[in-house]
Amino acid sequence: MNKQNRPVIVMGHKNPDTDSICAAITYANLKRKITGSDYIACRAGHLNEETQFVLSHFGVETPAYVKDVRTQVRDMEIRMLEGTDRNMSLKNAWSKMRDAGVVTLCVTEGDELTGIVTTNDIVETYMDVIDPKILSDAGTCYRNIVETLDGELIVGDIEDVLKKGKVVIAAANPDMMENVIEEGDVVILGNRYDMQLCAIEMNAGCIIVCEGADVAKTIQIQAREHGTKIITTPHDTFIVARLINQSMPIEHVMKKDGLVCFHMDDYIEDIQEVMAQMRHRYFPVLDKDDHYIGMISRRNFLGAKKKQLILVDHNEKNQAVNGADSAEILEIIDHHRLRTIETAGPVFFRNQPLGSTCTIIYLMYKEFQIEIDKTTAGLLMAAILSDTLMFRSPTCTNIDKNAGEELAQIAGVDYESFAKEMFHAGSNLSGKSAKEILHQDFKKFTVDDMTIGIGQINSMSAEELSEIKEKILPELGKVASDDGLDMLFFMLTNIIDEASEVVFAGSKAQHTINSAFGINVTGDSAILPGVVSRKKQLLPSIVETIQQ
Repeated sequence: MNKQNRPVIVMGHKNPDTDSICAAITYANLKRKITGSDYIACRAGHLNEETQFVLSHFGVETPAYVKDVRTQVRDMEIRMLEGTDRNMSLKNAWSKMRDAGVVTLCVTEGDELTGIVTTNDIVETYMDVIDPKILSDAGTCYRNIVETLDGELIVGDIEDVLKKGKVVIAAANPDMMENVIEEGDVVILGNRYDMQLCAIEMNAGCIIVCEGADVAKTIQIQAREHGTKIITTPHDTFIVARLINQSMPIEHVMKKDGLVCFHMDDYIEDIQEVMAQMRHRYFPVLDKDDHYIGMISRRNFLGAKKKQLILVDHNEKNQAVNGADSAEILEIIDHHRLRTIETAGPVFFRNQPLGSTCTIIYLMYKEFQIEIDKTTAGLLMAAILSDTLMFRSPTCTNIDKNAGEELAQIAGVDYESFAKEMFHAGSNLSGKSAKEILHQDFKKFTVDDMTIGIGQINSMSAEELSEIKEKILPELGKVASDDGLDMLFFMLTNIIDEASEVVFAGSKAQHTINSAFGINVTGDSAILPGVVSRKKQLLPSIVETIQQ
């Protein structure tokens, strides 16, 4: 059975920003150092330009993209039973199943699955087929016949294959047998010299001499001349007649077409129905390249382990990766308002009113006395600078500022010039469509029964912001309806002026923004001096207005 070491996944929200990605990477690193267990940082969406700049600046790999954390076949206990050769005899296949305690074998060639054989297939062949030519029809190898009969081949090549003829028992006298034996037949007989000679002269393909009887030298010479093989076996005629059909290769009875297989990445809720409709109990599992891995049975469903998840920089269900509600959430580390995801059991939950999730993680490195290396310091610093708009946001606290400055020293970086480059990379959107720009740093919120989307772009250049505004304005309404939003707000934040221009769409958006900020705009944009934070300024004002 596979007891795979399954890593815990650490990930941020669906439209990850720099804080979300850096928090996942640095927290997974912290957990590995504290516990010695396996934690991996993943992402639930595509990286924006700013975050790509940060990762490449510090030489850090992009976390793997995981679009769904529902339980998969890879989370089940997979029976790692190796594939079986198509030439294996029914007898050996039966023994292999009995020893492994399974009722199905997967037949493979190299890593490729070619068929499935079940105990049922073997029993049906054994009970239902009364065909004396079945061994030659199946292309049975003499090695299988010798093994199945616990015998020895004393004349002929054991690697040859039985191509024609039937199986016949020499029970009558030679005169009678001359009419029964045809060229190529397999003749089961005893120690009578005249019967052996008769079978050879009739050009039998093989004679099987029972009860361990000696075979005369003259018979062996005659057999060689006629191209007849000789097998001796310790069993009597009855046992040999009963066993011989078990020597045929499983290829003859296996199912080759319409095989039901599952892949490691299949979600178990999708395959459950397929399994329920099938009569057989075991199913082959393949990897993404269709190579055979092992088998799963219906029973393995009961032991399927949910993926284990740590959420950083969010605690709302609609921002979490798809399938988060069917994963086992172990921890949540966040600095946003509480709209907490429901969890099956108690979790470690840390929420502090700080400017960045990475400030909380920085504090945890200190608390656990884990040394912060240069790369980790760079990532934590970049996230804090990004989320606090270089300490200008109202969400920024002294703790954030002190952390950012200390981390800049460890990383050996001048944070002001680094921030300028980072924000410039983030607002350089020349190659992007309006839809891509709107979704670059975008979050959905549910307030009462309304769904609101708020996006944001930060820049140190007023020109850049006005170019972006021109590009996105014509598309706002369409994006809002495509995303099923009642209102869409997009903040164009000027870091130097510490102000945002908010463009909006949705029938109640203009009224909402006017009421929220006590202004009276008539178009589809509003200048809000001093408003730079989505979390602490724009969202709370909008929520309060809607709830009134």
